[in-house]
Amino acid sequence: MESEDRKHQIIQEATRLFSQSGFDRVTIKHLAEACGITEPALYRYFPSKDAIYDAVLDSIQAQMQYQELFDRLAKEPEVGEILFGLARHILGFFTAHRDLYRLLLYSTLSEHSKAKAVYLVIRGPFIFFLLNQLDRLAAAGKLKPKNYEITARCFVGMVFDCALSSMLWRGYTGRTYEPEEIIANNVPIFIDGLSAPKTPGT
Repeated sequence: MESEDRKHQIIQEATRLFSQSGFDRVTIKHLAEACGITEPALYRYFPSKDAIYDAVLDSIQAQMQYQELFDRLAKEPEVGEILFGLARHILGFFTAHRDLYRLLLYSTLSEHSKAKAVYLVIRGPFIFFLLNQLDRLAAAGKLKPKNYEITARCFVGMVFDCALSSMLWRGYTGRTYEPEEIIANNVPIFIDGLSAPKTPGT
């Protein structure tokens, strides 16, 4: 196997194992066995388990493909379009990549040393982007005065919790709602709470 192909395999297997068992329970031996190579061979590609974990986070960030979305929404004049766009992207991505959500949960619950890094890679970009957009629209007089940092955190948290519910707790509380139903119900609540009253004639 070519060097880059082997590194890709290691990252894929590491993502799977870390999301299933958490960082602390996965050993270099486990990773090597999953890849069908020896431990010394694995060390030729990565110097440590921490380095593998960092490579996993870099891979996740590349997979999330949010930059094109951010570039488009950064020019959007209406808060509703921004919120709908972010919600659809988050729910769509994490419904298709459940292992990444488990990785986030494991790192947080085990108080792993890289928990903050995982949070910043998986949730952070959406929070920081939304905060910047809310500040931009507020400066244009389109939003009510709020603590936009709290709003950004709560909105992204709400969407992530909906993704979690649809994956891990599906059907626990009765009817299962599809992502588009959740978005259609919840996003307008934030839009109404944020939008400044329109002046007559606008």
